[in-house]
Amino acid sequence: MHILENTALSLAIADKGAELSRVWDKELGCERLWSADPAVWNRHAPILFPFVGKVIDGKYRLNGREYEMKTQHGFARDLDFVCTEEGTDSLCQVLCSTAETKARYPFDFRLQVRHRLDAENPRLLHIEWEISNTGGETMYYAIGGHPGFLPPEGARKEDCLLGFPGKSELHYISANPAGFALPDTVHTLRLSDSRVPYGATLPETWIFEEHQLDAVQLLRPDGSPWVTLHCEAFPILAVWAKAEGPFVCLEPWCGRTDDEGFTGEIAEKVCEEALAPGETKRIPYRIEFHR
Repeated sequence: MHILENTALSLAIADKGAELSRVWDKELGCERLWSADPAVWNRHAPILFPFVGKVIDGKYRLNGREYEMKTQHGFARDLDFVCTEEGTDSLCQVLCSTAETKARYPFDFRLQVRHRLDAENPRLLHIEWEISNTGGETMYYAIGGHPGFLPPEGARKEDCLLGFPGKSELHYISANPAGFALPDTVHTLRLSDSRVPYGATLPETWIFEEHQLDAVQLLRPDGSPWVTLHCEAFPILAVWAKAEGPFVCLEPWCGRTDDEGFTGEIAEKVCEEALAPGETKRIPYRIEFHR
């Protein structure tokens, strides 16, 4: 476990999954990230790679061949990354393809994850993923974040608000009980002052597609900001929670779970990313933990 800290925050980041595992607010004296209680949800903020969500029947297709991917959200969250650079306010970790990963995902890759505390705003965390295709053929992948945020102490998540800065109306799809997207059923979310009560008609998962959002907020019951996630680089933003858990996940995605009944190849998946041989892509986002 690696520690990054400044005057406002102390972060713990694991080598397993390069997962942000704790955000302790030094000024407020409280934890800001979900505890990963296995009785409810055993993750803090996993990185979803090389799949976001599930594939139908635990299988996907590439160039006419079928591969198994029985785990949800790929495999990066369960593998050990190697720390390549560490300071008091910045950490870099890397995962590379192996014979084990290629049995399930036949691409050579390098995934670098950097966490960095902002030099000017001590409450701002920068996260950047650098994905490289180190093989000789076009590489298809999805990647996403899945941080689970706790509400302010003394408040239930059901009493909080969700903020969508600058928006008056949004459109979202949801997922069926098996976790597959329902793209033909588009719902409209009408906002008052760019916000909506968290408990207002939420399904378990909201999926906002087509670059509708540059940012999303978890707001205190009085409407003041508690967490802001800036996600300009992402075509999809999801909001997810479990009824029995006191947390809300704000999830920036490039790619997503299969559509219900999907039978196409990996290249045909919604918002699937592609890298040519030797190509690298950097995908940043930011999380601000307001005081």
